[in-house]
Amino acid sequence: MIRRHLHLLYLIPLLALSACSTNPATGKQSFTAFMSPEKERQVGAAEHPKIIKGYGGDYGEQKLRSYVRHIGKSLAAVSEVPDLPYRFTILNDEKVNAFALPGGYVYITRGLLALADSEAEMAGVLAHEIGHIAARHTAQRYSTEMATNIGLTLLGVLGSAAGVPSGVGQAVSLGAQAAVRSYSREQELEADMLGVRYMTRTGYDPGAMTSFFQKLDAHSRLEARQAGEEGVGHNIMATHPRTADRIQQAAVLAKTTPVANPRKGQLAYLDQIDGMTFGDDPSQGVRRGRVFLHPELRIRFEVPSGFTMQNFPDQVVARDSHKSEIIFDLVDGKSAPQIGALRGYLSRVYGRGLAIENLERLDINGMEAATGQARLNGRDIRLLVIRQDRDRIYRLAIVSLPSETHRRNEDFRRTTFSFRRLSAAEADAIRPLRLSVATVKPGDTPAKFAARMPIEGFRQEWFDVLNGLRPGQRLEPGTPVKIVIE
Repeated sequence: MIRRHLHLLYLIPLLALSACSTNPATGKQSFTAFMSPEKERQVGAAEHPKIIKGYGGDYGEQKLRSYVRHIGKSLAAVSEVPDLPYRFTILNDEKVNAFALPGGYVYITRGLLALADSEAEMAGVLAHEIGHIAARHTAQRYSTEMATNIGLTLLGVLGSAAGVPSGVGQAVSLGAQAAVRSYSREQELEADMLGVRYMTRTGYDPGAMTSFFQKLDAHSRLEARQAGEEGVGHNIMATHPRTADRIQQAAVLAKTTPVANPRKGQLAYLDQIDGMTFGDDPSQGVRRGRVFLHPELRIRFEVPSGFTMQNFPDQVVARDSHKSEIIFDLVDGKSAPQIGALRGYLSRVYGRGLAIENLERLDINGMEAATGQARLNGRDIRLLVIRQDRDRIYRLAIVSLPSETHRRNEDFRRTTFSFRRLSAAEADAIRPLRLSVATVKPGDTPAKFAARMPIEGFRQEWFDVLNGLRPGQRLEPGTPVKIVIE
């Protein structure tokens, strides 16, 4: 049995050598045996509709979309793979993020557009994502993982046949995973290097990549503070690691690749994003402090003090610093009409796998409801199901440590009974927050601008982050600043 599999194990390094080629973008040998360029295009095309759906859809009027597409195409044209069918998409997502799919699909959220301060900063983000595509990082990572999995499978067969303890295979697996993660970090730095290359080729100020990294870092730390956490929050830097390394490399590259009369394009850029939706889109529900309102569903509820909400396309999640969570979502519209008794649905479907106790019916502000509780892995779980009408059923899960369940029992009950319908007038009155560009006048200060912004808490910090200001930095009369308005 060992002899039968050994020749396959020997083939792995041979396959790696035969499938290695010099990448024209990086000049390095890369292993892409398991994903051809044609396969990359197929993967991108297949995943593109899923990305659009999962991130709230496309965003922006034709003018803004054309603007982003024009900048992206100009950067792609000077890359090592200019002939791909590039697509540049603005996602209707308030989170600060950008990423790419193989085959030329590049995505940037309106949340990131709001944070950027110039055309050059946006170009740096797009150029970085084009760098991932040109370097074929997805193909490299996929191929490395496939080869690793094949190797681990064969090692498992050989080890089992030879009587090797299973713990050895586990150690090999953990080591392989660490290697892949480390290589991904290298890819990020490599994409930054390529991004600076494409920026300089198109005449943009390469220093804009450094300044935007600094804004990302400040934004991430502000998010973390809002959530009562330390470190970074949930923006792009949470998935693009080693902020300090990237800032340092970008700064070095900017100095070593200077551009004569570099373009920043601040005024043109701010004109494009003036009036853009900031924060939640009402079509996905909006957060106003601790209150969640959805004008289309015509519902609202409130979470306890100390909780910070995140609004995703398919659910709302609120967390506090004591590891408590409140998770809200909606039963699929096709399934809702088929659901009979709510208590049966809660125990057999929503609470499947849990030992539900104290199952009871409730009336939540005129709506039929059912609730029950369970304990799993040392945490209390309170489930609530509310029927608004035949086609609409909502679910609310409250998860907490037993000590917090007791301490915040009344708060959690208030959240449960805060769930109610919105009147037509209340729903019509909900408007999104918007980004507005103002000109600094003599006597204007960050504090004055911040006081006008309809943001719950951290107004001064938000104004500083949006405008790339240091704490206490003064404003120059005549310069533009971004503010948030209703």
